Amino acid sequence: MGETGIERRASVKAAEVPPGHMRIVEAGGIRIAICNVEGVFCAIEDVCSHDDGPLGEGTLRNAEVECPRHGARFDVRTGRATRMPAVAPVRVFPVRTEGGDVIVEVNNGA
Repeated sequence: MGETGIERRASVKAAEVPPGHMRIVEAGGIRIAICNVEGVFCAIEDVCSHDDGPLGEGTLRNAEVECPRHGARFDVRTGRATRMPAVAPVRVFPVRTEGGDVIVEVNNGA
């Protein structure tokens, strides 16, 4: 299992995710949107809590992603729903950069 409690990892080159953009990766069968918010990387599950829409196909504005289906918005730093029709948060994942890579870690119970 590697480091304490870490089950799965996914990575992408930082240069492939410019500011204001997202990139979809997969870790252990979970689709994750890696977001670049003005040079700070965040990672959220690629599933809208309102209707399971693909958040990674939405629009990233500042630190919010808008679901392409019904316009629900989420803060990519916290996962908090910021606009209806969504009320439940989405999962967020720890992110670190290392040698030009953005690495997302999916932990037990994440």
